Amino acid sequence: MITRTRLAAGACALLAALAAGMAFPAGAVAGEPTGEDAPKVDLVLDVSGSMRTRDIDGGTRMAAAKQAFNEVLDATPEEVQLGIRTLGADYPGDDRKTGCKDTAQLYPVGPLDRTEAKTAVATLSPTGWTPIGPALLKAADDLEGGNGSKRIVLISDGEDTCAPLDPCEVAREISAKGIGVTIDTLGLVPSTKLRKQLSCIAEATGGTYTSVEHTDELTDKVNQLVDRAADPVVTPVATEGADACAKAPTLKSGLYTDREEFGQQRWYRVDVEPGQELRASVSVGADRAVNPPYGVLLRAVTVHGREIVRGEAAGNGRTDVLSTGLRYPKAESDEEDAPAEAVCLQVTNSFSVASGVKTTPGLPMELTVDVVDGPGDSDDVAAFGLGRGWWLLGLLVLVGFVAGLLWGWLSRWRFAVWRTN
Repeated sequence: MITRTRLAAGACALLAALAAGMAFPAGAVAGEPTGEDAPKVDLVLDVSGSMRTRDIDGGTRMAAAKQAFNEVLDATPEEVQLGIRTLGADYPGDDRKTGCKDTAQLYPVGPLDRTEAKTAVATLSPTGWTPIGPALLKAADDLEGGNGSKRIVLISDGEDTCAPLDPCEVAREISAKGIGVTIDTLGLVPSTKLRKQLSCIAEATGGTYTSVEHTDELTDKVNQLVDRAADPVVTPVATEGADACAKAPTLKSGLYTDREEFGQQRWYRVDVEPGQELRASVSVGADRAVNPPYGVLLRAVTVHGREIVRGEAAGNGRTDVLSTGLRYPKAESDEEDAPAEAVCLQVTNSFSVASGVKTTPGLPMELTVDVVDGPGDSDDVAAFGLGRGWWLLGLLVLVGFVAGLLWGWLSRWRFAVWRTN
């Protein structure tokens, strides 16, 4: 069994692969990157009057945004097509109907001319309203076409002022179009209402919300999101696990989706050649209200039911996604044509719900499988069972015994020398 420290590190690495897109070996057949067109990013900047406020590193919010944009434009990867859209940048009046139409494309989404884009950003001055909903609708239109990744990065210091056009509903509408747009949001003010609105926008499209209070934080986060757009797009493959190992579907390296009922076990099989290493991770999302505590267990077992290695994670209600992972290196074989070993992966959850909460369909689940060349050293702990504790305990006892003998001998020798002198 893998120690908790190693398991946590492995699980984090595997989860990062889930979020950013995993590079699988040449033989992979599932979850392959599908984005062939250039990735597109539309930066949507709030230029409303409140951006004049001086509370970011001694300067105005607008000055911080301009500085961050200039640094982001310098660091944007060549393959990313980037555009800039504004909201509240042109109309300074009090007519709400006109103010809620105040969104414009400052720099069109396409190949980036850094000098031209910086010149456009330099002309911005805090002006009017905060029409977030209308700006998001236009930004989605800016990104239409192509099958590469598409991201909207919204930066705002205030709530939308154009209700009843709810920006959260707008984000859901964009998601429902099926054009593959992800909206990430950045809030420049630590406001509960702003956080709630921007979080809802991001969650509706699978994006992220971040609160930033310093210029360098804003720069770093926008750079991270632009870089993320350049990562390959990985499309999970739908699969259906069985209720027993013998009936389980055989999976190759890839990213898979399934649904798991409450308290259910799902089984999958993976063929592992001698000298290869199996790496697997699973994420189960609570897409409805669940009772704490809860947990997820991922086990690798032989076809005869002997456990090889496991990974587990527990939650207490503070997160709606639980993830864990494992790795199993199959030792090299002396036989030239040694057959592959069928390893069974078992996914179990301990989620439960209160009375009245629907239990169907099952909880959404993502499973990552990666079979790679194993480590050259065949004494890996997972392969030979050190992680189960017994060998490791015996080794520690032996080392302690030898160290005790040496220390006792040295102490007696030093005492004898002291008496002689």
